[in-house]
Amino acid sequence: MAGRSIQGSEALAAKIKSRRNELGLTIEEAALKAGVGTKTWSRYEAGESIRMDKCKGICKALNWHTFPDEEVDERIETDEYREHRAWSSFLEKNFGSKAAMCFAAGSDILWDNINQDMEELAAMPKGSHIGQLGVSWLKEDLPEQFLVHYDYEFLYRMKCVLYEMIEWAHEGSDMNAHTVLQELILYLCNEEAETLIEMCGGLDEAEKEEDLDSEDWVFDLLDDEDIITCLYSNRYLTEDNIYHFSHWDEQQFCVDSEA
Repeated sequence: MAGRSIQGSEALAAKIKSRRNELGLTIEEAALKAGVGTKTWSRYEAGESIRMDKCKGICKALNWHTFPDEEVDERIETDEYREHRAWSSFLEKNFGSKAAMCFAAGSDILWDNINQDMEELAAMPKGSHIGQLGVSWLKEDLPEQFLVHYDYEFLYRMKCVLYEMIEWAHEGSDMNAHTVLQELILYLCNEEAETLIEMCGGLDEAEKEEDLDSEDWVFDLLDDEDIITCLYSNRYLTEDNIYHFSHWDEQQFCVDSEA
């Protein structure tokens, strides 16, 4: 994909430096939290442009929801993702072009987040989980109850399932989830894409009207909001609940019931 960035400026550089100092962070500490090198962080504080794929980490390090009062180079156009390997003609046909764009863009970001946490876990003792990482790209996104289960092996499995779903999209197959983990991946891809859209200043004006009602495409696809109700609503799940971690790989949804 074509690179996107937030235009650097003296004003933004000053805000980044001021916020870092306000939080009592050294450049090294801030860079570690953001997942960038110290030289890269120093360039941001010198006024250089910031690549879009680095923005989430910088916002996390500075406890910002988004960059303050800054314009991104250009708004998102869904068509620029049309040649992406994860573009789903099924999603486009049934839920609109924004849904297809969200899965394509979101799968890129989720893939990178999984890889970065896997890289950190690979240097730790067997059985370590993302809650033990100094900086985790997934900890705040995955359901809190099962934090200690998110080890290297789980992330590898999650990555393999994501790859499989990217292939579904590429082949034009239906994107119906059959397992809780597949539902979770669809949900997380959309969340990551929505964050990207917000950071980029929204969708292109010409596309807003067409996709006005597409925000809930994930729940329309899943046919319910159980993923939120069960995993993100401060409920304690017992092992007999189908959304318990022990059942995430089981084929439960959209399964042919014929004998």
